[in-house]
Amino acid sequence: MGLLRDVEGRQFEYLRLSVTDHCNFRCVYCLPEGHRARPGALPALSVAEVRNLVSGFAGLGFWKVRLTGGEPTVRGDILELARSVASVPGIRKVALTTNGWRLQQLAAPLREAGVTALNVSVDSLDPQRFFRTTGHARLCGVLKGIDAAFAAGFDTVKVNAVLMKGINEQDFAAFLDWTSREPVTVRFIELMRTKDNGALFEQHHLPSPILSRRLADAGWTPAPRGECDGPAQEFTRPGHPGRIGLIAPYSSGFCQSCNRLRVSSQGGLRLCLFGEADFSLRPLLQSPHQREELIDAVQRLILRKPVAHHLNEGRYGSTASLAAIGG
Repeated sequence: MGLLRDVEGRQFEYLRLSVTDHCNFRCVYCLPEGHRARPGALPALSVAEVRNLVSGFAGLGFWKVRLTGGEPTVRGDILELARSVASVPGIRKVALTTNGWRLQQLAAPLREAGVTALNVSVDSLDPQRFFRTTGHARLCGVLKGIDAAFAAGFDTVKVNAVLMKGINEQDFAAFLDWTSREPVTVRFIELMRTKDNGALFEQHHLPSPILSRRLADAGWTPAPRGECDGPAQEFTRPGHPGRIGLIAPYSSGFCQSCNRLRVSSQGGLRLCLFGEADFSLRPLLQSPHQREELIDAVQRLILRKPVAHHLNEGRYGSTASLAAIGG
């Protein structure tokens, strides 16, 4: 089957699949009041539906799948789900994004199930700031989970940190120092505006150019981009086994390198993280025999993918919070 391209010629090979919209953390920029079930919401895709979905995308040339959420490890069947995805012919890389609350126990089983890459959200290396940012005093356990991931054979672990003025900006230097000791890739993610975080964004948004200048002043230089790299720009510094990444959604040209599509935990195809609507694929996930029909549907829908998001115009689409679609 041919590779999937949109009208801009962008090639898509990376599926970000939310497996639940539930999260047990209360991060200030996402779910400060905690998860609240939506009335009438459909259950999350089953393992069988997920396998049928991934099989269809593999038929379109997708080779990487990221399991995300919400928090994917709140699902009791996360290992079965990961194993099923990893066994789909054509899928070469299965990644998982987690807040790390169960990682100490799950790192080795996830590796055995076929997960090959981990992203762990750690918004502060200071216990008190971590608590104020996430609503949980679990920093020690999360860091032990990262250690367990290295012990389980994960070559690298990426750490996601949303730096915000007046909240955790002062952790910048500590994160840089961490990369001098461990082969972690710390990725600073610029705070993005959503429906629910308007007041927080106005007060605490830290523009990415400020972080770029600080990295340059500290001796970090941009790393060469790989052929399949997404929008993140990585930086290296001599003597540091780890790396720094910068995800700057408000920067010019951010969407030009987009190589991913997103599917919600209820089976809705989101053509852009900040798009206006989802397109339900769930009716096409009930049988493996629907694979060609699913492929045809995605090929038609990709032609509707917008050229870029409209965040700089204050338009964030239907994204109420990042927990709903996995960021």
